[in-house]
Amino acid sequence: MTTPSPQEPQAAAVPAPAPSGVDLARVALRAAKEQAKARGAAAQQKKQAKRGGGLRSGARADGRDPLPLGAAINRLITERGWEAPAAVGGVMGRWPQIVGDDLAKHCVPVRYDDDPDVRVLTIQCDSTAWATQLRLLAPTLVARLNQDLGHGTVRAIKVLGPGGGPRRGYGPLRAPGSRGPGDTYG
Repeated sequence: MTTPSPQEPQAAAVPAPAPSGVDLARVALRAAKEQAKARGAAAQQKKQAKRGGGLRSGARADGRDPLPLGAAINRLITERGWEAPAAVGGVMGRWPQIVGDDLAKHCVPVRYDDDPDVRVLTIQCDSTAWATQLRLLAPTLVARLNQDLGHGTVRAIKVLGPGGGPRRGYGPLRAPGSRGPGDTYG
């Protein structure tokens, strides 16, 4: 913002001419057209409301048309962001093809933690020997799973051994409510 110098002439404000008869008629015509347009739009909305809100089926597909089941499931998975868990679920179904029949007989995927910081696949083995074997194969298996599912889907594999052996029952020398040697030795 500069202030005009004393040598520069300032523009004089020119008063607008008063509208004549022709200009008044144009302004009145424009206002009448706008009012008629507004009344027509209101009448159109009223008609559509009577017919069901303007939602009608037509020749072209829209979001209300029925979908095949596979397409509906894929759309739901995409909308909810379940791509990685669904892919891992597919891996659990194809486990024997991924790891081989011999390993699949003894090791079963149990759970997948899809937290972005963790992404761990937990696998239960039926013996400690197979658990050790799977721990040795874990880096190779992670690389194969990520190749199949997409990079970074599985970051680690947690291998669980057998389910703890047979459950201890109450015997003649066991007190009700005891937890075995943990009661005595902590």
